[in-house]
Amino acid sequence: MNKSKKISIGSRILFFGLNLFLIAIVSLLFYLIQPIGTERIIHVPKGGINSIITQLAAQNGNISVGFDKLLMRFFGYPQSGWIDMKGALLTKADFLYQLSHAKAATRAVTLTPGETAYIFLKQLSSELNLSFEVLQREYEKMSRFEDGWIVPETYNIPIGVDEKWLVKYLINDSLKRNEALSYELTGEYDSGKWNRILTIASIIQKESADDDEMPIVSSVIHNRLKIRMKLQMDGTLNYGQFSHTKITPKRIKEDTSHYNTYAHYGLPQNPVCAVSKEAIKAAVNPVESEYLYFVKGENGKHLFTKTYNEHLKNISK
Repeated sequence: MNKSKKISIGSRILFFGLNLFLIAIVSLLFYLIQPIGTERIIHVPKGGINSIITQLAAQNGNISVGFDKLLMRFFGYPQSGWIDMKGALLTKADFLYQLSHAKAATRAVTLTPGETAYIFLKQLSSELNLSFEVLQREYEKMSRFEDGWIVPETYNIPIGVDEKWLVKYLINDSLKRNEALSYELTGEYDSGKWNRILTIASIIQKESADDDEMPIVSSVIHNRLKIRMKLQMDGTLNYGQFSHTKITPKRIKEDTSHYNTYAHYGLPQNPVCAVSKEAIKAAVNPVESEYLYFVKGENGKHLFTKTYNEHLKNISK
């Protein structure tokens, strides 16, 4: 092969290589300017790039697990937590850039065990400047149950979210966590059975905030249910907007809701309030006892008895 032919072949290889390089560059640029729809505020889970991109891809079909994992290494490490994407329609390049550079301002809002969803939505409305009416409407649309399923804790809520997004997040997040806790404590998950457990736990929560007493209160509830005796517990009437209302004979007589355990046998149809893990554990594992009554003593602790006569003596004390 003469020298001129060698130069010609080398030139062709170089030309072909340059063409491939240019095609790759153009393809990459075309890929990066493709639009991607997203929520304005998204939650980026903790973990490595592979884990984060995989989870985001499960939520958004426009994210490529393989290629975006590679690109993300050039844009920087994704930040975890709530991210303000600055828009609902971004280019792929902007989306990946925001993942590694943007953060959303948040406000901490706490749901305490024993509080009702109604009061919590009022709190969210006040602290985040949102419409209570819209929050309540979205909650009624999205939640299968009236109360008790939102997990009590401190939530760092992004400032600027709307009512629909917030309710959707609270419900979806709590459903996942309730399912996981059901498997942990009972070895299975059935929403109906779990709702019954949460309902018992919510009565325990309303009747006693003492973790040590909760399994004993639970035994009273189970014992009464077993013998078809009305629960007759004030805490069940502290539902919804009546969370902090003093229970009076007049209130007991006039309340016709399913929460009135003085009027109806068995459990209410739904939990009364948000519940702690301790209350749920007590609902699942009551102590073995013959107690049917309890009343709060002078030291704030409850006095438990088996008979009504003993109960009356404790009341007189």
